[in-house]
Amino acid sequence: MGGDVHDNHEPGGPGPLGREPDNLQLVHLLRAVTVDFGLRQAEFATRNGMHPTDVRALICLLDADRAAEPATAGLLGARLGLNSAGTTAVIDRLERLGHVARIRDDQDRRRILLRVEPGAVRLGREFFGPLIDGVLRVLDSFDPAERDTVRRFLTSARAVFASEPRP
Repeated sequence: MGGDVHDNHEPGGPGPLGREPDNLQLVHLLRAVTVDFGLRQAEFATRNGMHPTDVRALICLLDADRAAEPATAGLLGARLGLNSAGTTAVIDRLERLGHVARIRDDQDRRRILLRVEPGAVRLGREFFGPLIDGVLRVLDSFDPAERDTVRRFLTSARAVFASEPRP
C-alpha cells in the first residue's frame, strides 16, 4: 500500500532476498505512526458524531491557536485543502455540535474568527490524553540532543510534504 517504488525483491531491498535499508525503514515507521494516528482520529470522530475531516479541522484550529495565528475560514480551508463550500460545511457541523464558535475579530470587526470551544478541548484530552502522555513518556527518555534530532527529522519531513503539490 502506498505505491512504493522501493518495494522490490532485489538483494538489499525489501522482501525475502534482502533487508530493507535503514532510511526506508524509518519512512515506513513514520507511515505506520501516521496510519495508527489516523485510525485513532477516525475512532474519535465516530464516537463523537463527527466526520474525520471535522477532527482534522479541530486539530488545524488548535494548531493555529498555539501558533497565535488568526483562525479564519480561509486559513482552515487552505490547511484542509477544501473549497469555500466544503469549509463552510465543516464549520457549520462543528458549530452545530458545539465544538467551534464563530466570533468577531476585535481588531477587524468585519473578520470572523473560529474558536475551539472548551468542551471540545476537554473531549479531545479525554480521548487522546493517554496517547499523548505515552508519547511524552517516550520523549522524556530521550536526551535533549536526541529530541532535537527527532524534531529536525519531523520538521524536515513535514516540509517535504508541504513542498509537494497535492494530487
